[in-house]
Amino acid sequence: MYDISNQIADQKFDNLQVQKLVKTNVLEILSISLEKGATFPKHTSPTDAQLIVLEGDIVFISTKKTTTIQFSKRNSTLGTC
Repeated sequence: MYDISNQIADQKFDNLQVQKLVKTNVLEILSISLEKGATFPKHTSPTDAQLIVLEGDIVFISTKKTTTIQFSKRNSTLGTC
C-alpha cells in the first residue's frame, strides 16, 4: 500500500524550488517549482528528462531543441526532452 503525500501541493512558489521526491539506482524524481519569470540554471544531466507541467507553461531549452510545454485545464502536458 502507498502513502499519499501533499509534498508537491505544499511546495512553495518562491523563485526556484527543487525537492527530491524519489531516488533509486535507476531513476530520480524531482519536484521543481518555478515562480513566473524564474530561470532554471544551465546544467548538464546524464539522463533524459520527462517533464510534467501541473500549472502554467515552460520553455525548456536543451542542446538538441527548444520545447514549449503548456498546461491545459483538461490535462497536464508531458514533454520528453
